[in-house]
Amino acid sequence: MHAFLSSVVPVALAEIGDKTQLLTLFLATRFARKYAIIAGMLCATLLNHVVSAWFGVEVARFFTPQLMGWVVGISFLVVGLWLLKPDKDDGVDTRFMRYGPFVATSVLFFLAEVGDKTQIATILLAAQYRDLFSVVMGSTAGLLLANVPVIFFGNWLMQRLPLNRIRIGACILFCLLGIATLIQTYLN
Repeated sequence: MHAFLSSVVPVALAEIGDKTQLLTLFLATRFARKYAIIAGMLCATLLNHVVSAWFGVEVARFFTPQLMGWVVGISFLVVGLWLLKPDKDDGVDTRFMRYGPFVATSVLFFLAEVGDKTQIATILLAAQYRDLFSVVMGSTAGLLLANVPVIFFGNWLMQRLPLNRIRIGACILFCLLGIATLIQTYLN
């Protein structure tokens, strides 16, 4: 349960203002079938996060727990600082739009998540907790928690959320996770 809860909050916060949230807003304005967008987002995220968490767990096997603690702790600090840099909307490959909301969302969301902050966070969380299922469920829940409201209330939310403050809060949370991991590693 700890790995699940520790995955929901950082991923949800990291997702706010992220390029995939901008993609969600774009898709919500293009398609009327909102639940098809959610289903596509869920499928793409599960696939991406299963692969990411698996990679994190496997990488953790090759390192001693001590070394892995240092790598994960420092990586959390790096991701925390990376969160301060806002993502830009790189444009959307509209050729997938003709296949409808489910396929378009699945493909575009999967591609947008590759190398994204939430994918890196999922790898790090899985490496830290070595619990693939809980981390995948937690990181997926966090991503959906941040994006599903955008599907229904996107324009209204984007005008009212203090994105800079949320980014700073997410940075602080990731840095605290990094510091806590480094302290725990040092004490062990």
